[in-house]
Amino acid sequence: MRKTTYSLRPILLLTVLGFVLTGCQDPAPAPAAEPVTAADTTLATAFKNHFYVGAALNARTFKEQNVAAAATVAREFNTITPENDMKWGPIHPERDSFNWGPADAYVAYGEKHDMWIVGHALVWYLQVADYVGQVTDPEEMRAVLREHINAVAGRYRGRVDAWDVLNEAIDDEGGTLRSWPVADVLGPDYVTEVFQMAREAAPDAELYYNDYNAWQPEKRAGMMRLLKRALENGAPIDGIGIQGHYHLDEPRIDQIEAAIEDFASLDLPIMFTEVDVNVLPNPWSNVSADPRLSFEPTPFMNPYPDPATVPDSLMTALADRYEDLFELFLKHDDKITRVTFWGAGDGDSWLNGWPVRGRTNYPLLFDRKYGKKEAYRRVMGMVK
Repeated sequence: MRKTTYSLRPILLLTVLGFVLTGCQDPAPAPAAEPVTAADTTLATAFKNHFYVGAALNARTFKEQNVAAAATVAREFNTITPENDMKWGPIHPERDSFNWGPADAYVAYGEKHDMWIVGHALVWYLQVADYVGQVTDPEEMRAVLREHINAVAGRYRGRVDAWDVLNEAIDDEGGTLRSWPVADVLGPDYVTEVFQMAREAAPDAELYYNDYNAWQPEKRAGMMRLLKRALENGAPIDGIGIQGHYHLDEPRIDQIEAAIEDFASLDLPIMFTEVDVNVLPNPWSNVSADPRLSFEPTPFMNPYPDPATVPDSLMTALADRYEDLFELFLKHDDKITRVTFWGAGDGDSWLNGWPVRGRTNYPLLFDRKYGKKEAYRRVMGMVK
């Protein structure tokens, strides 16, 4: 079984950057992007001896239409993940029809900036093409899966460094296998099959399982059962993604640490793949990351629609939370190979529309103008 290793591409980028900083410098870039100076270490360089640090990108960022976002990502991060443009529905909406444009632009942006490029996600129960739900014959379902995985992973063979092959296969309730057309037609061993198909299509890429709420004991136990069974059946799984959709006060750090320790027992590298911290009120009693949840906005649920009204105390609480999280990540940097934020700046975050529509949220290290927040400075202060 392959272990996660750092790509040479970020190392080469850092080498070139070091030469630029010590030699002749170009004029400072446009105001949309903060200039890099010898005294201005970035997230990528600060944590280079610990783990990759990345961001999930929307199309406006990787197409460089949002100039400030694209410049911030290129400066601060050394790995990227696409938010939606490589998911089954958007990229392969009909069995004989593909929408390659956005994914091509995403991969080209990653190559341009020498990033560790993650594909997300080959197989997921949501944002899947409608035709998948019409298949009831097992052999036909295998053919549909193979066609999709071969086409998408095969197109970017040798260019995409890693794939989230299977996303969120365990249900929130009871830690059981999630019911959806592929699982219902093929049964639990579809997990092994999709990883084997992905290995055939992308033999040099790392292959990951990715899921949320791993801090909850029942959900984590279900993930452990799934992974152990798949590994015993020969699934070529190269790493485990723990989605980090957290709140200011939950889950507790010891609960997150329990997930790290459990998954480490499988001798697989661990990644925190979708990190953000929701600072606004939680509209329901159970913590979830199900994107189908949707609530109407109210003044209570959207207390700071104007960023100028956000109290300093809230941003200090956010900084405290990120400091605690990164203290944990650094404690276990022998197990963790990547930390990816779900978005570059606050304005990019899915938490502006989920689970309450139309909110103004503040969950990341960069604000809506890609300025560095107190949380950024606190995280950067943890490494010398």
